[in-house]
Amino acid sequence: MLVKFTSSTSGQIMMFATVARQLLEAIGKDCSARGVITTEQLPDAITRLRLAAADQKASPAATGGEPAPARNGDVDDESPTVGLGQRAFPLIELLQWTQQEDGFVLWEADRDF
Repeated sequence: MLVKFTSSTSGQIMMFATVARQLLEAIGKDCSARGVITTEQLPDAITRLRLAAADQKASPAATGGEPAPARNGDVDDESPTVGLGQRAFPLIELLQWTQQEDGFVLWEADRDF
């Protein structure tokens, strides 16, 4: 399932529900089918996401970074992992751009996730 984040001022991004759940939980939001990060909540949300990304860099094994698939489809133990910091970056950017113009961010999915 996909979750779409739409800024009132600067566009939209989409991500898988599992990733969206991690990011929304990091900023203290429920993973409902629809929600909002208000103008007043943007600074705190950005700070929380940055802290979650920094914590992941300090201990990548503890946060569940997933190994990148090898070319033949098998998981390669030597492959770099895609961590929470990399997954959070697009949302952090969207929130920052929205904050600059005093907007808000909505998210929506087919159902609660």
